[in-house]
This record gives sequence, C-alpha cells and structure tokens, in this order.
Amino acid sequence: MKWLKSSLLSMAVIGIILLIILPIPKEILDFLLIINLSLALIILLTAINAKETLDFSIFPALLLLTTLFRLSLEISATKLILGNGGDAGSVIRTFGSFVISGQIIVGVVVFLIIVVVQFIVITKGSERVAEVAARFALDAMPGKQMAIDADLNSGLITEDVAKKRRSDIQRQSDFYGSMDGASKFVKGDAIVAIVIVVINIVGGVISGLMSGEDIAKVINTYTLATVGEGLLAQLPALLISTATGIIVTRAASEGNMGDEVVKQLFSQPLILRATGGLLWLMCFIPGFPVPILLLAGGIFIMISFTNGTAKKNAAASVGDEQITSITAANSELERLKNPDNVYAYLEVETIEMEFGYSLIPLVDETQGGTFVDKVVMFRKQFALDTGIVIPSVRMRDNVQLANNKYVVKIRGETVAIGDLLVDNLMIMNPSNDEFEIDGVDTHEPAFGLSARWIPSEKREDAEMLGYTVIEPAAVMMTHLSEVIRRHADEMLGRREVNSLLDMVKKNNPTLVDEVIPTKISVGDLQKILQNLLREEIPIRDMVTILESVAEHAPKLKDTDLLTEFVRQSLRRTITRKLAASGELKVITIDPQVEKLITASVRHTDQGAYLNLEPDKAQSIIDNLSSTVEKCSELGIEAVVLVSPVVRMYLKRLTEQVLPQLIVISYNELENSVRVQAIGLIAA
Repeated sequence: MKWLKSSLLSMAVIGIILLIILPIPKEILDFLLIINLSLALIILLTAINAKETLDFSIFPALLLLTTLFRLSLEISATKLILGNGGDAGSVIRTFGSFVISGQIIVGVVVFLIIVVVQFIVITKGSERVAEVAARFALDAMPGKQMAIDADLNSGLITEDVAKKRRSDIQRQSDFYGSMDGASKFVKGDAIVAIVIVVINIVGGVISGLMSGEDIAKVINTYTLATVGEGLLAQLPALLISTATGIIVTRAASEGNMGDEVVKQLFSQPLILRATGGLLWLMCFIPGFPVPILLLAGGIFIMISFTNGTAKKNAAASVGDEQITSITAANSELERLKNPDNVYAYLEVETIEMEFGYSLIPLVDETQGGTFVDKVVMFRKQFALDTGIVIPSVRMRDNVQLANNKYVVKIRGETVAIGDLLVDNLMIMNPSNDEFEIDGVDTHEPAFGLSARWIPSEKREDAEMLGYTVIEPAAVMMTHLSEVIRRHADEMLGRREVNSLLDMVKKNNPTLVDEVIPTKISVGDLQKILQNLLREEIPIRDMVTILESVAEHAPKLKDTDLLTEFVRQSLRRTITRKLAASGELKVITIDPQVEKLITASVRHTDQGAYLNLEPDKAQSIIDNLSSTVEKCSELGIEAVVLVSPVVRMYLKRLTEQVLPQLIVISYNELENSVRVQAIGLIAA
C-alpha cells in the first residue's frame, strides 16, 4: 500500500508537468479546476483545525505542488483561450459570467483586488512571520535541548519521550525554515497571475481582430474568459495563502484554532456586555440602522450570559479536579510511606559527568559539541581493550558548579574534578622547558603534567615550536578515559559477569556449565575478574580464564590465589601488553628481600596477608620509589619482575604509595621475551 501511495504521488507530479506541455480538452480542464478549488478548501480547513504546526508539517511541500498545479492549469487555460476563440470550458465561462455580471470593469477590479490582497497583505505578512519564526526556532534549540536533558536526568520523562521531544524540536526548526522559503512560491504565483491575465487579454484581442471579428465582441469574449480563468486560479491561491498565514502565526495552544478563538476572544462576559451596550447606544445616532444594531447588540449580550454560566460550571469542574488532584497527591504520599516504594529514588548512575554552564557547548551536539561522539568511540575501544562494556555515561549540567568546571562521578560519588577554558587550547611541552607562548598555567587533569592554556589563534605558533596541542573536548575525554581505566573493576557487577558468561555460553556451553556454579560461584568469579581489571589485565579471553579456574578452583578457595594462576594462564596477553617488541626492561628484587617477604606471609581462614616489620617495609618502599623515579626521568615505564609466590604480596605492599606500579612474575611472561634488568631493590 505504501508503494502505491508513493507511485500515485510521483505520477501526479509528472502529470502536472505534462499539463504545461500537452494540450488538454475543455472537459478535463473543467474537472481539474474543480479539483484545484477543492484541494485549496481542504488545505485551509486542515490549517484551521491543526492543533500544532507539526500536525501539518507537509504544508511547505504542498505549497510547491499546489502552486505548480495552479500554474499548469493557468497555462492550459491560456492555450485554450487563445487557441479556441476564448472558449476555455464551461467552468471558466460560468464563473466569469457570474462574477462579472455583464460589467467587465467590475470583474477586472475584483480580480486585481484579490491579487493585491494576496500579494501585499497575506503573502508578505506570512513571509515575514515565517522568517522571524525560523530564526527564533533555531536560536531557541539549544535551550530547549537542555530543558529536555534536565527533565530526563531528573526522571520527569522517559528516554522515549526525550527522543520524541528532540525530534519535534528539530522538525519544528526545519518546518519554519521551509516555510520561510515556501512562502515565496505564493508570492511568485501572484505576480505570474497578473502577467497571464495581461497576456490573455492582449493576445486574445489581437487574435480576434486578426480574424476580422467585431472589436467590442472580441474584448467582451476574451475579457470574460480571462477574468473567469484568473479568478478561478486566484481564489484557491487566496485560500492557500490564508492557510499559510494561519499556519505560521499559530502560537502554542491546547486546541485547534476554532476552539482557541472561542475560548480567548469570547471568554470575558463583561467585555461582551459592554460591546452590546455600545451597539445599542449607537441607535441614537441619526442614520444608523436601528434594527441591525439592536440585533447585533442583543447577540453579544446573550453570548456574554451564556459564557458566564459556562465559566461557573468550568470553575466548579476545576474545583472538582483540584479535589481529585489533592486526593491523588495524598494517595501518592500514602504510597511513598511504604518503604519499598522509596527505594526507586535511591538508584545511582554507574558513571556520570556534570558540567558548568560554559562547558555545555562541548557536549551539546546542536552547538557543534564533539564530546558525546568521543565518549561513544571510547566505549567501543575500551571494550576491545579490556573485554568489558562500560555503562552509558550520564551527562548533565549543574548550575552549582563553576562555569569552567566538570566532575566525574562513579556510583554517585565524585572521583575526579577538572577545569577547562572552552575557547582556548591546552599545550604541553615534551622537553619540560619553559613555555614560549603566553597563556594561563595549569596542569593536565588526567596525569597532572604541567600545561598552559593559550588562545585558539596561536595554534600554529604552538605547533611550530613543537608543543603538544590539545582541544578542550580532548582534554576532558582523556581525563574521563583515565578515570574509567583506574576504576574499571568497579564497573564490573554481577549483571556484567552474567553477560560475559552468556556470551561464552553461546559457543562453549559445556565449559560454563562445568565451572558455574559447581566449582566457583558467580560472586567469586567476579572477584577474580575485578582483581585482573584492577591491575589493567584484559579479560576478553574468558575461555582461558574459565579453564584456569576450572583447573585450580577444586584445590584453592582463596580468590586472590586463584587470580595469580589465572594471570599465569594469561601470559600471552600480559606479554603483548608489556613487551610487544619482544624486549622488556624491568626492576628486579634481591633474593634476600623475596625470602623476607615470603617468610612474613601469614595464612588464615580468611586468606593470606603480609606481616612485615614496619621499618623493613618502609625501606623496601623507599628503595623502590627511588628506582621508579629514576626510570621515569629516563622515560622508561617501571615494571617490577619477581617470583610468583612474592608478586601478590609485593603489589599489596606498594599499591598505596605507587598505585600505578606494574608488578609481574616470571611465569607471566612468554619465554621468548628478552628481559633487561635496569635496577635492583635490596633491603
């Protein structure tokens, strides 16, 4: 059915074009003129009864089609008038005779008045209103988008409602923009109508005189046909112009135009009575028609009393609605008294960002913001890198924040704060020398490196000096990505673990059924995966992880020790991550220190822990910190290589002071890796 409608429309448009070229019989022209008038009436009535402008969003396209249809009919009628002795069909002849009534001058004047009213009054005004409405609709889009986001974030509307509202805002802007241009069609049509009338009369008179006919008869015949054709064409044009004015001047309302006129124009009984009384007083002016004034005044006074009664009934209805509303509010209050219903307000977002007012252009896509696209791309890349899909990042504005500030929250608590200068660029100096470009000193928020904000127009100067130039959205994205990487283990809940298991189960159901829950629970598997993510070990290879758990879980119940065996089974992944080139520079631990750590391990029913003397622990940490700092100065990422039994405990010992320190064991590297020791940690 859809293809049939589309085909019919295409055929109709082609048929309109053919009307301009091909001659048509008078009978078909009569039929098409009636259709043209009917369509104009339908369009006008539809415009009057539309509640909102978007209810008639196809109107700009209809303006083009109806204008083209009307012009094709005028051209076809012109060919018949000039080529058929002024006979263009019964509809044109009858309409011309009815309007002119034997007086040619009257018909011409009526035609010119209609054209002038349409061209100067209606079309010109509609064009200006559409132009202003288009500009205001475009300017208001960012504010409306922010209002929708605020309602969505506060829970007042659902995601589907928000999408519909955003779509309506975009469609409304497009509609007024289209109307601004479409109104030119009607304006041009009025000009062409005058030209066609002149051509028909002059051409007809010349043609008639050349045929030897009487000049009075020629003028009467061709003027009659021309005025009839012009009125038949311009009457639908006037109706459609009126519909155009109604559409573009519609303001926000709750009903169609008829309802709003009655509601707003005749809703004040006192004004109606005053109007009726004034009409009655005019009866005392000599020469005024007293019966008509009495009748009109009585009608307005009668309407005022009718509306007064209706208003009282409406007030009573509103009172009933208020009572109903209060009852509903009390019912809602009673519902909230149930503790189970309050829990809905306690939900928190896994990840969310809040922005100050000045940062909104970075996020708002309608203002050219690219941050949302960057977040989407990061989520995809993060899933490829780590094996987990992080939840969507909820973004909202916060008027309580400073204009240039943003915060990152995880499960409702702030974990990172940053400042940006939107119209500037951040530069960093790889050589750590003094900046040669003036600006505002700052620190890169993700890693705390020295940086400087400079005006955007100095980008080329900064690039020529070898500085790293970063746009504000990229600075914020880098910060967010680092925060998510550092807290990746917190993103992995039971639901995410079950999703990963379901993914493995599609191709390897036997493995999942063997491990879960026979050998390990979902909760313990979650702890193992979180341990891996905490040290930035990807968990994409779930099959290898589950096979390692299946092998060692029957003998071990400690999830930390199980994690160590899983890490060893993922040695290819760890090797690729740390030694992609086949070489790895590491810091080693003196064997005496390893023995000391091993001897200090205590085992309990709750798990194993390191019970090292404070002074010895501090000595190990100080030596390790000094060596890591030297590696950093040389541009080398510090990697500590230890024996398998020591790795977990050394990591726990250092994670408070050196949280980003990478600690691996010999069993976590492929045999093909060439290891170069660049430091030794002694007690």
